[in-house]
Amino acid sequence: MSRIEITAAPEDAGQRLDAFLAAKGGEISRTRAKALIEEGAVTVDGAPEVSPRAAIKPGSVYAVALPAPVAAEPQAENIPLDILFEDAHLIILNKPAGMAVHPAPGSEDGTLVNALLHHCKGQLSGIGGVERPGIVHRLDKLTSGVMVAAKTEPAHTGLAALFEHHDIERMYLAVTRGAPRPLVGTVDAAIARSQTDRKKMSVHRNPDSPAARRAVTHYKAIETFGERDKHTHVPAAALIECRLETGRTHQIRVHMSHIGVPVLGDPVYGRQMQLTALGSGEGHAAAIAAAKAMTRQSLHAAVLGFDHPVTGKTLRFESPLPDDMAGLIAALRRLPKD
Repeated sequence: MSRIEITAAPEDAGQRLDAFLAAKGGEISRTRAKALIEEGAVTVDGAPEVSPRAAIKPGSVYAVALPAPVAAEPQAENIPLDILFEDAHLIILNKPAGMAVHPAPGSEDGTLVNALLHHCKGQLSGIGGVERPGIVHRLDKLTSGVMVAAKTEPAHTGLAALFEHHDIERMYLAVTRGAPRPLVGTVDAAIARSQTDRKKMSVHRNPDSPAARRAVTHYKAIETFGERDKHTHVPAAALIECRLETGRTHQIRVHMSHIGVPVLGDPVYGRQMQLTALGSGEGHAAAIAAAKAMTRQSLHAAVLGFDHPVTGKTLRFESPLPDDMAGLIAALRRLPKD
């Protein structure tokens, strides 16, 4: 990772931050500058700034942390895929936990894109002028479940429109510490890059801020497990169905943590809040052990449904719970309830 610093001159006053960095940052384009700002890679006098529209202040020092470059073109790799559906335009599959979608620093290979380039060799049209799969939505590396990718430009354009207009069914299953109150509800809370940790997202206090993006999650507790406290009868954990109205980075994980029920095993937003103080006994010990054994967030993309962007056919696919989450739920079901 490299770093550049630029001290704003009097004549720079009032410029947008992204335009300023594009003009003064060497070969950084305005689009690249905007992305770096939103990722939390830019500071002003040492403080993070995540709004591309922020006005330049003369005399201030603007620093940009440039990530290490990755290969311009991902290489095809023969990685097995769990394919649910495929035709000339689309491929729908089960992504396992642990597989990143795109190559990035720390995950340069072994990604879904690498696997798709091998599987779809000779079948991909020039999406954006390059022979590559069209990815219009992502799952976090440690989230499992059903995903779709485009093989042709018309499918890619159509899928992007479906996601943009929310004309798509997306249902996730999450195991949380505690149960939400009420058990059925909606979280409508804008999300932005964290001001203190650029690798994290957070609910923004000011939804009208240029840095914030509206995020809406509809949730329902399908099942609750045990009791955290025998006096209050608050459940120790819950299986939550989450349906996305929007699709922001880490949306479900941030929203569940925001309402006090972090996803079990989440290494960023809730791993420190595991099942504890549940009491003693075989059921308690098994549940605590199963929760501690989760090495990733207990989050699974269970349903994906939409109208085929080329043929118009209605498609809907369900992905069964992976073994780690199924085992966790089985252990939680052994917790006693009054």
